[in-house]
Amino acid sequence: MPFVATDISGLYVFEPKVFEDSRGYFFESYNEKNFSTIGVEAHFVQDNESSSAYGVIRGLHYQLNPYAQAKLIRVLKGEILDVVVDIRQGSPSFGKSFSIELTAENKKQLYIPKGFAHGFSVLSEKAVVFYKCDEFYNKESEGGIRFDDPELKIDWRTPVDQAIISKKDQQLPSLANCKNNFVF
Repeated sequence: MPFVATDISGLYVFEPKVFEDSRGYFFESYNEKNFSTIGVEAHFVQDNESSSAYGVIRGLHYQLNPYAQAKLIRVLKGEILDVVVDIRQGSPSFGKSFSIELTAENKKQLYIPKGFAHGFSVLSEKAVVFYKCDEFYNKESEGGIRFDDPELKIDWRTPVDQAIISKKDQQLPSLANCKNNFVF
């Protein structure tokens, strides 16, 4: 099975089977039937892509219910450290973070269920990140947590003096003070 369960309920790493030969490679990046075998019943409605330079940290972002989004993240070019934080109230792993290197080379993907804050740091010179969402973007439901919240102790693997963070992300609240309507 191409899915690796993490120690956080509902969070999975997807390692697709890649077929390579002299022409290049082929793999299925998403197959609804395969994902349903692990209980993922997401109906993806929006695809997003971002390009970022080394040192960029994006996040930690989420959308509140009823516009919460499950996401499937992958890297088309370069390398990132993908980070999620469980913000589902009542979850045994509430406030716990999980991180994984996603690269164009390893082709791993991260399935993130609703109720998680998500972000990433760019470890390569440039990275192109692609992700599927099962809800449309809704500005009024935006939420976020400050990337450097000391309670989370996230190592973004980017030197602080080289980190590039938007003003918006710098002004996000801590986990203790964020808007949150997720229940485990």
